[in-house]
Amino acid sequence: MTLAELKPGDCGRVESLGDDPALVQRLSELGLFDGEVVEFVGSAPLGDPLEVRVGDTRLSLRRIDAAQVHVAKL
Repeated sequence: MTLAELKPGDCGRVESLGDDPALVQRLSELGLFDGEVVEFVGSAPLGDPLEVRVGDTRLSLRRIDAAQVHVAKL
């Protein structure tokens, strides 16, 4: 399952950040790592971007980037 497939209020543990090295670096700089627990907060009215919570931080991610993040739903 990917981060983009979660529904508002769902949580998941990050299993992988995808194959694109630039995306992996960007997400890592934002504090998103393998093993982190993320909560899907919601999405903008047109469905993009998505808002996720990692610890005490809220991040906005494009749906195409969130679709590269594989999670195990908790």
